[in-house]
Amino acid sequence: MSTPRTVLVIGGGAAGNAATILLRRAGIAVDLIEAKDDWNATAGSGITLQGNALRVLRELGVWEQVEKSGYGFAAVGITAPDGTILHVADDLRTGGGDLPATVGMQRPQLQRILIDAVRASGATVRLGVRAESLEQDGAGVTVRCTDGTEGHYDLVIAADGLGSTTRAAIGIPDKPEPTGMAIWRIAAPRPAGLTRTDLAFGGPAYIAGYCPTSESTLYAYVVEANRDRASLPTTSYADEMRALARHYGGHWPEITRHITDPTQVNYTWFDRMLVEGSWHRGRVVLVGDAAHCCPPTLAQGAALSMEDAWVLAEMLTAADAWEDALFQAYYERRIHRVRPVVEASVQIGQWQLDGVRDADIPGLMGRTMTMLRELP
Repeated sequence: MSTPRTVLVIGGGAAGNAATILLRRAGIAVDLIEAKDDWNATAGSGITLQGNALRVLRELGVWEQVEKSGYGFAAVGITAPDGTILHVADDLRTGGGDLPATVGMQRPQLQRILIDAVRASGATVRLGVRAESLEQDGAGVTVRCTDGTEGHYDLVIAADGLGSTTRAAIGIPDKPEPTGMAIWRIAAPRPAGLTRTDLAFGGPAYIAGYCPTSESTLYAYVVEANRDRASLPTTSYADEMRALARHYGGHWPEITRHITDPTQVNYTWFDRMLVEGSWHRGRVVLVGDAAHCCPPTLAQGAALSMEDAWVLAEMLTAADAWEDALFQAYYERRIHRVRPVVEASVQIGQWQLDGVRDADIPGLMGRTMTMLRELP
């Protein structure tokens, strides 16, 4: 019996960090390389973590830190643009009854928690490093990196995100495609009385929403049709977001007065991608955004990415040999869960773009989230 022992993880985001922690727990030697010198420890505003994401974070051993750092809540509100509450629904506990339905937290804080867990796992980490070339043979993959190092690994896990160069290097041609929408995001102080996510559909933007991320903070966002980035100098970001947000009522006037610093505003297009058929070529396998991405209309991007890592690590540690059949089984197990989420996320946005007034957005959200109650 031959048991592979060495893994290279390319990318230190949610999927790559999760895979590293779980494989190290099983005694597998892991090298992690991350292109950003700072390990993305300060990037982003906020993140909404629903129960299925919390379930993986508990498996990673970081749930207590997440619980202390974030803000848990159990409902979502639908409002009119003027702030009138139209409906409040209990969130589904997709991670089980012993976890909150949802936790909002600052994205940099989540990344720092995962970084600490990777460091504690004993993995070898090299920052500011990319994979330069990959050469496969019957026993694994030889990888040359931009820092001049070269290593031979039994497996390479490509967790290098939406624009994955590894995906292209192994001959998978899929690329992300814009959906036609874009989102403005900012972290801000949390107004008194704001204790859940509220979503307003309509008004000058397609969607305006916010999520509490701690006892004192939130992140807020407005979604509009995407625009040519060249027409949007970064110095105008606060003005552009404020011009949309000022038309919304309820908690929005308090939030809007904090939209002043353009360096704190993030502008991103919505993309979609789903690699079909398989997520591997030989001993290189994709996880997370390298394999699939969807608009954040269901707040499932990080959750699906961490689920990929959990499932793959579970299958690797249980197998006597790492062969094509194992990686294909990983794909088959994940695609039936990922595809409905990608499709539902895109459909919700498309209804908004098309101005469908009788769109069953709450129904589609509920049906999709119900599916996520099952283990990945």
